[in-house]
Amino acid sequence: MKQFWVRFSLFSLIWILIILFQSESRPVSILIFAGALSVYFFLSLNKSLFFLYVVQTLFILSHGIWQHTEVGLYVVALLYLSIEASFRIKQSYFFSYILLNLLFSFIITFLSYGRFVEWLLLTVLVYFPVLKLNRMIMERNEQKEIYETLLNEYRKVKRLSISGERNARLEERTRIARDIHDSVGHRLTALIMKLEVLTIQDNKTGYTELKRMAQESLNETRHAVKALQTEENEGIATVVHLIRKLEAESHILVQFTMKQGVLSFPISNETSVVLYRVLQEALTNAMRHAQSREVHITLGKSAADSLSFEIRNSIYKAEAFSYGFGLTNMKKRAEELNGNLEAYQTEKEFIVRGAIPILWGEKI
Repeated sequence: MKQFWVRFSLFSLIWILIILFQSESRPVSILIFAGALSVYFFLSLNKSLFFLYVVQTLFILSHGIWQHTEVGLYVVALLYLSIEASFRIKQSYFFSYILLNLLFSFIITFLSYGRFVEWLLLTVLVYFPVLKLNRMIMERNEQKEIYETLLNEYRKVKRLSISGERNARLEERTRIARDIHDSVGHRLTALIMKLEVLTIQDNKTGYTELKRMAQESLNETRHAVKALQTEENEGIATVVHLIRKLEAESHILVQFTMKQGVLSFPISNETSVVLYRVLQEALTNAMRHAQSREVHITLGKSAADSLSFEIRNSIYKAEAFSYGFGLTNMKKRAEELNGNLEAYQTEKEFIVRGAIPILWGEKI
């Protein structure tokens, strides 16, 4: 939007100079200028650009033919429109537009003074480089489109790769769980039944104790089998999965640091979800608002036995900051778990930090 207003200001300045120095009837000139401005605003829609630029050229041509004054500012106006159009019109249409502007410039020059030598020099020295500029810009835009296409395909392949790894890992865990259930589980069940028979036949305390130990072993085995069959979507594993997913889908570079003892934290499901959402919101803000593509995440243990987190990303220009809906919601969710969250910015960094009690709620 900023570029549009710069272009609009230059376009208006040229027209104002034409009205001030090359207009014999300013009311009519102002009326033509108003029509040109109204058409210029439609250029921001990026639709029918070739037609709109031709209309702008016709406005300048009609004013130049009507006034019969010096051609300098009219040629400058047509040249400015040509340069601006070189950034926005496709090469095939732009060549036609350049020829049209050359023709109209020739008409204005012929009707005024007929300085053909100067006109020929202007054509060679100015409009030919403008054609080259348009070609370079279109090639760059084409390369950008190809890059975006390749980037989207890369993201799709990366997501499929991560999904394939997760499925393969889950399949292997399921196979191991099945083997444990079929071998160890069945043997422990048979052992318990045998001990039950021995207890009935010979009521001794030793058999009862062995039966209790075997039953505990069977329960632990079943718990392990159930854990193996469950997809890794809780605890710190969630954070790692989130970071891998975001790195796969964008060009953000995450520097992830886990301090000593973090992996052994008994994080509850509720704490896991809040931590997941906080990091997700912080990374999303970094991707959306920060000019830098590098984010630093640190997980640690505070002195109050809480899980501390800190997300930092660089900023080039500090602007007025206020809590948006996402950060406000995350702050409330952290406070519901007796935790805290704060976000602030310095001259060079935007920082989100906080802590959540690791023993709050039901343990995993």
